[in-house]
Amino acid sequence: MDLDWNNLYAARMARVTASEIRELLKLLDRPEIISFAGGIPDTNLFPYDRIERAHERLFADKARRAQAFQYGISEGYRPLRQWIARHLGQHGAAVHADDILITNGSQQGIEFVAKLLISEGDKVIVTRPSYLGALQAFSAYGPDYVSVPIDEDGICLEPLEAALRQGAKLLYLVPDYGNPTGVTLSEERRPAVVELAARYGVPILEDAAYTHLCYDGDPLSPLLSYASPIKGGTPGEASVSGNVIYAGTFSKSMVPGLRVGWLVAPRAAMQKLVLVKQASDLCASQYAQMVLHDVVQDVFDEQADRLCDAYRERRDAMLEAIRRHFPQSIRWTEPKGGMFVWLELPEGLDGAEVLRRAIEEVQVAFVPGAAFFADRSGANTCRLSFSAVQPDRIREGVARLGNLFRRMTEELG
Repeated sequence: MDLDWNNLYAARMARVTASEIRELLKLLDRPEIISFAGGIPDTNLFPYDRIERAHERLFADKARRAQAFQYGISEGYRPLRQWIARHLGQHGAAVHADDILITNGSQQGIEFVAKLLISEGDKVIVTRPSYLGALQAFSAYGPDYVSVPIDEDGICLEPLEAALRQGAKLLYLVPDYGNPTGVTLSEERRPAVVELAARYGVPILEDAAYTHLCYDGDPLSPLLSYASPIKGGTPGEASVSGNVIYAGTFSKSMVPGLRVGWLVAPRAAMQKLVLVKQASDLCASQYAQMVLHDVVQDVFDEQADRLCDAYRERRDAMLEAIRRHFPQSIRWTEPKGGMFVWLELPEGLDGAEVLRRAIEEVQVAFVPGAAFFADRSGANTCRLSFSAVQPDRIREGVARLGNLFRRMTEELG
């Protein structure tokens, strides 16, 4: 006899919903569709030759090969954690390898922090809009969201302080070229955000997925660098303190398929996060960590430069085409890095309806913006991603969208 599974699910499963973005990625298999939907890297830019070389070196050493296919410690492959610590130290964050936990992508790290901190009814502060994957991870634990607006310099400080004053368990931010808007938290606001959250006793989860995709100027210091490291520490030797948990990943800077990300956290939080990791999957893939360690030692900066050169050209192609083809009633962001341009459509245009017609009438896909709002508002917004589309296709797709936007705005009257 079949079970009535709907009556067996834990109550929290009612809060777990499908990702609209993951569904839209299926459109990538339709060659007639120009897809600006997936915030994914271009597979043509992966460092395949360096990964193959690392694989060959590993298999040539029988001891390392055996290690690669054995269980590892939950914290992760220590040489890789040491490399991450040194790398973060170069960007102003004094970190020790023991402050780092390797995760299966940064998404797992975000979910671990949610599991660690959020109980039903706790307030979680997010930006309006915010990253859909984080909202999915948090929602399973039943928080009450407090959404704070952003402007061209990132999260707005006065509304943020008002939200913090209410009491909260967590502040979640994507400070660099954020998903979905492409907006960067300004250098002036960064220390103020960290200080405000610390004053009210609220930890910050810094999602640094796009940090290395910087196209204009130099990357800004991470929020982690403004949290108070132990005085006198040096990069690779200090221990993290303060109120920031940092979620990093190699998915955007190297390859997503190896599924290697990491968390940096104060020691007290790290002790619990390791237990969460043990209960989840024991450890990340030793093989993936060892291969990736070999690759990043060899080509990290070179690969980051290669990606930035390619994606900068695509961003510029998209912004140039938008300026040329979109009606003046549409507003958009002009990101300094990352993968996304955010659109605000005239009131009365619904992003979901625009998407339906875009696929049917002009064969272009994007992500409607409502999915990125904790309260499902923002119906008149859209996210376009340029990272996986060649410049000529970007220009063509934006021109098609521009024609559709003009028709639909005219229909509004």
